[in-house]
Amino acid sequence: MVSSDGLLKTRIVVERKKVQLAGRSLWALTYNGQYMPPTLRLKPGDRMEIAFENRLDKQTNLHVHGMHVSPSGNSDNIFLAIEPGKTFDYSYQFPESLEPGTYWYHPHPHTLSAAQTAGGMSGIIVVDGLDKYMPANLKNIQEHVIALKDFQIVGDQIKTQDLKMGAPTTRTVNGQLNPRIRIRPGETQLWRLANIGANIFYKVALPGQKFHVVAQDGYPVNKVYSADSIVIPAGARYDVLVQGGPEGSKQLETLPYNSGKAGNQFPQATLATVESSGEPMTAAAMPTAFAPADDLGRATVAGRKTITYTENAAGTQFYINGKQFDHNRVDFKVKLNTVEEWTIKNDSDEVHSFHVHTNDFQVMSINGKPQTNYGFQDTVDVPPRGDMVIRSRFLDYPGKTVLHCHILNHEDQGMMSVLEIEK
Repeated sequence: MVSSDGLLKTRIVVERKKVQLAGRSLWALTYNGQYMPPTLRLKPGDRMEIAFENRLDKQTNLHVHGMHVSPSGNSDNIFLAIEPGKTFDYSYQFPESLEPGTYWYHPHPHTLSAAQTAGGMSGIIVVDGLDKYMPANLKNIQEHVIALKDFQIVGDQIKTQDLKMGAPTTRTVNGQLNPRIRIRPGETQLWRLANIGANIFYKVALPGQKFHVVAQDGYPVNKVYSADSIVIPAGARYDVLVQGGPEGSKQLETLPYNSGKAGNQFPQATLATVESSGEPMTAAAMPTAFAPADDLGRATVAGRKTITYTENAAGTQFYINGKQFDHNRVDFKVKLNTVEEWTIKNDSDEVHSFHVHTNDFQVMSINGKPQTNYGFQDTVDVPPRGDMVIRSRFLDYPGKTVLHCHILNHEDQGMMSVLEIEK
């Protein structure tokens, strides 16, 4: 679905439906009857209108993850509850300053976010415009959305209750089991890597080749950097340039990953088969400089906050500053058009991610080590017994929103707080 004349207008129907998935017929929670729903594609400054119909037997709502847009009214308001049988008209007016890159959409009703997202309710949003930063020979290159979605099975349905992160999990790319991605030897493509699942981690690699990162969490980098593998927690996205290797096939895979002694060990798995074939191309030089730098390192800091993650010994209840989520309580307040510095402390023995709605942030340091500013992000891991310092500028939109761990099991079990942005 693509915007036209500044408007993307569509309908999303939420319903439990049988889908064909990984060679089986399974009950799933779907958008428009599909496990992998349509990608929504728009431009900065566009308007998006969604007639959102809930045919489930439980309430739900819609969150446009990572997008800089109003958190109030009928826009990106996660405090709304769309009850069974009801239709709600969402309307989003995106600013001209909306950063190009990859975003996603999913449900955000408290205590039900993990179940509904794991059940299948998630899709991709693409904001066009990365081309303006590309060198001439890399404009309009082939691109692939690589949406990482995973599911667990119980009987003939995708599991939504009693989700265990360490349980056997089927990982898909765009809802397909080990699909083929075709590329010519030497060809440069843009891959949009997005973890749009509820809970688990991916450590994505293409053996023998590097990913050249041009955007992270929908934010173009100021300097292209390369990586052999990228850890992508639930909710995070990386737009990368990939060049075709010698003729032949390779496996795009997720490598083993350990999220801490109180966390989980995720095994290696094949995600897709990359087939390099056809007329070879001369490999293009990778860009180095990219988008303009935005650095809050020298900004005037209007306030400082400490956000501490803890959990109970059983790993079943999760807290921020000793409290569990209450939508009626405001936990943190900031002033519009100011910059604040926050210290995120993880006083547990497993990785937790940090995600905040409405405004992205710059990671200043992790465990006291200064971090290179490649660009802002919206979902970043905080190491076990570690800390992360961030700075954020609160632009354009007042209102109530939230910050939380984006492992949705943890969010639903309390690890979320209300943030109020005051005029």
